[in-house]
Amino acid sequence: AGADPSNRRNRALTDVIEPGSTMKPFTIVAALESGKWKPDTKIDTTPGTLAVANYIIRDVHNKGLMDVTGVITYSSNVGAAKIALSLPNEHLYDVYKRFGFGQSTGSGFPGEAPGVLPEAKKWGVAEKATLSYGYGLNMTPLQLAQAYAALANGGRLRAPSFVKGAQNPDSAVVDPAIARTIIGMLETVVTPRGSGLKAAVPNYRVGGKTG
Repeated sequence: AGADPSNRRNRALTDVIEPGSTMKPFTIVAALESGKWKPDTKIDTTPGTLAVANYIIRDVHNKGLMDVTGVITYSSNVGAAKIALSLPNEHLYDVYKRFGFGQSTGSGFPGEAPGVLPEAKKWGVAEKATLSYGYGLNMTPLQLAQAYAALANGGRLRAPSFVKGAQNPDSAVVDPAIARTIIGMLETVVTPRGSGLKAAVPNYRVGGKTG
C-alpha cells in the first residue's frame, strides 16, 4: 500500500478556495480608482446588516459609521458591499482580473488551477455584493499571494516562478499611490483596534487582512 497520492499535491497551486474577506482590499482599489471614494469617505454600516435582493449581508459587529479605511480595519462586509454596489460591474471585474484572479499565474506548475471569476455581465446585485467580500469566486492560495505581492510591490504584478534565479517581467496593475494607500489600510488591521492584532510583529511594519 503506497502513500496517498493526494498527499503529494501542492495544494497552494492545485486546490481553490473562496478568498472571503481577503478580497476586500481589491474592492477598495476599484473604489479609490473610481474617484467616488477616498480613504476617509464616510460610510454608514448601521445596523450591521444590509438587505440585497432577498439576501441579508451581515457584519460580525455593528460598527456603525466608519470610513473606507475602517471597512478594511474592521473587515466590514456591509461596507464593502455598499462600496461595490456604487461602482460599475465592468470596473470591479477589470480590477479583479488585473490582479490575476480567474486566470492561471503561469508558474508552469503541473495541474495549476486557474480559479473562477464570473464574468461581469452575469452578476446580479447579490452576486456583485458578495463578490466584494470574497464569495462567489475562487482562487488558489498562490493567486492570492501573487495579488498581495503586487500591492506590496508598488502596484506592479510579477508572475511567480519555481525556477531558482528566474525573474518574470512585472507589469503595472494599479497606480503606485493607490497601492501605498491600500498598504496603509492593511497596516491598520494588525493594530489593537483592527481584526488581526495577532499578526503584529514588534519593530516591524506589518500589514495583513483577516479572512
